[in-house]
Amino acid sequence: MSKTLLPYCAIVLLLCFSCKSETPKDEDLMAKAKAIHERVITLDTHCDINVKNFTDSLNYTQDLDTQITLPKMKEGGLDVAWFIVYTGQDSLNEAGYKKAYDNAISKFDAINRLVTEIAPEEIELATTSEEVRAITAKGKKVAMIGIENGYPIGEDLSNVEKFYNMGGRYMSLSHNGHSQLSDSNTGEKDSTWLHNGLSDLGKQVVAEMNRVGMMIDVSHPSKEAMRQMIELSKAPIIASHSSARGLCNHSRNLDDEQLQWMKDNGGVVQTVAFTSYLNTEKNDARNEVLDEIRRTVMDSLGTPMIERSEVSKLQEAEREEYYNNYVEMRSIVKRKTETMDNLPPPVDVTDFVNHIDYLVEKMGIDHVGISSDFDGGGGIKGWSDASETFNVTLELVKRGYTENEIEQLWSGNLLRVLDEVEAIRNEIQAQS
Repeated sequence: MSKTLLPYCAIVLLLCFSCKSETPKDEDLMAKAKAIHERVITLDTHCDINVKNFTDSLNYTQDLDTQITLPKMKEGGLDVAWFIVYTGQDSLNEAGYKKAYDNAISKFDAINRLVTEIAPEEIELATTSEEVRAITAKGKKVAMIGIENGYPIGEDLSNVEKFYNMGGRYMSLSHNGHSQLSDSNTGEKDSTWLHNGLSDLGKQVVAEMNRVGMMIDVSHPSKEAMRQMIELSKAPIIASHSSARGLCNHSRNLDDEQLQWMKDNGGVVQTVAFTSYLNTEKNDARNEVLDEIRRTVMDSLGTPMIERSEVSKLQEAEREEYYNNYVEMRSIVKRKTETMDNLPPPVDVTDFVNHIDYLVEKMGIDHVGISSDFDGGGGIKGWSDASETFNVTLELVKRGYTENEIEQLWSGNLLRVLDEVEAIRNEIQAQS
């Protein structure tokens, strides 16, 4: 061998040994993350539904063009999905309340069909932490129910207990637009408020939710409404799908003062994988390119694209059609962009876990959880649907979170609050 080749060969050998030494580390990290992911209970507090996907012919046992299905949950190792009884905000009158109530009942019924008729051998409904653990121990998936917008209860306080008895274990008192119970965060845009926080009925609903054992969700109400709910509630509260305003200045996120309130209250913030709530700069840069594609696809589906704030103003049938086409559009655009070069980088799992890091720093590990808002606008690169759930755990392991901490983030903290709300319910009922 020529002496001139010896240094070259030495360098090649050194590089090869270096590559081999890194590979086991990567494999060890992956193995560690997979083992943790299999052992902990993974729980997502916000997954929207469409009742059309809960029929004999079309349902979650199939690989539907939605972000949540049973096959996707199994593939990604997502154990618990909180299915959402969502109702958009409409008129504050008897007709509006009746329509909203009927819509809510249809979604309760759809979830019930899934667990009792469509796939009882694969998924069961849980209403307590004990049931969650018992169902997952059997190897089944878990359904839980959250109510997004208290508007459907109308002016009938007894509907709170009725919804609880149907399985509802958390409820927000408003959504996009002021309800009869609470101001919404959307009022921040022009400082227009209806109640300056909670209405008198809303204050009664807080007390009733404490009495029946339903968690209070503050993700959509205004900051002042949140302050009043914390002041009035005897139990810890949750933010079912919000992130940190300190990292992304959006009215749906919680600022540092609100985070301190949550910590003092003993509650939990379920960090949400929603692009515009995680990284405004990356989201806006990418959307500038993608919006034209999205609009073209929506036009081809017969539903012109509109601002998210305008969707809630649509009539129920129009809103349903819009969401159906929006879900289909997302899938079409995702396929298109996978083959496109030179797109601005997407909001991804690293941006998501940046918010988890921030929330943990501000509130402590005991007060932070995880949510997706799948099929309601959520989803990021790396966690675009339930089949990619493992990637969140992998990123947490990469950042040095322990298994116990990851268990807290995925389910422990939320279930702890559920237990505490239940315990306070028992105290209240024992005193009455």
